Amino acid sequence: MTDLSIIIPVWNERRKIGRDVEAAAVFFRSRKIKGELIVSDDGSRDGTAEAAEAAGKAHRVPLKVLRLPHRGKGHAVRRGMLASSGRVAGFLDSGLCVPYEDIWTGIRWIQSGRCDIAHGSRRHAESVIVRPGNRTRRFASDCFRRVASGLFRVPDGLTDTQVGCKFYRGETGRGLYAACGSDGFLFDLEVLVLARKAGCRVMEFPVHWTSDPDSRLFLIRSLPGIAAEALALLRSGQPLGRNRVARYPHAGDGPG
Repeated sequence: MTDLSIIIPVWNERRKIGRDVEAAAVFFRSRKIKGELIVSDDGSRDGTAEAAEAAGKAHRVPLKVLRLPHRGKGHAVRRGMLASSGRVAGFLDSGLCVPYEDIWTGIRWIQSGRCDIAHGSRRHAESVIVRPGNRTRRFASDCFRRVASGLFRVPDGLTDTQVGCKFYRGETGRGLYAACGSDGFLFDLEVLVLARKAGCRVMEFPVHWTSDPDSRLFLIRSLPGIAAEALALLRSGQPLGRNRVARYPHAGDGPG
């Protein structure tokens, strides 16, 4: 078992993935971490997987590349999490929106038993927004946050459910994602619903955020799929996954 597994979900990220792999390699070495990097490729057609493998060899980082059919970010993160072996496991979006050094806070919290799940948050009081997203994206994100908090009972104190920077106690994370059924962008919310039911402690840490103008979330195009996932979750009153989620032995008495 490794100390840390980092999953990078990708879709047509050939131009970025080399920098991501290099940054992960530098982080593992600087922190003397026995780690693994998992690039979970959601059916890219631009040579992303090959570019990731070449970067892994160049920077001598333990690397797995999962070549998956194009089903969505949720599916890519889930498959990456289930392929992980780390005592701590989590995912970061491609493009270095969050510097690797920022995740050390969350990792240490999990290692020390302070929490079971650590999220980066752009809304944390100590976070620094280096480059904000455009106005349309910020408005949509704010609306989504308000609706999600009301409809899905997001645990109190969580301010940024959709940030692409989340880490888990390894076994807890693998259990949660095994029970998650969402293939799309609502997987973050479904995992939080599962985590609340399991009694996991969730905390947020500050980040230095640089918005990526080359995001793979196309708001207008994605709205029908997001709405369908949300409706399915609301109608069922349960997470979208079919598997029963257990209370994890390392979980706390309630969400943080």
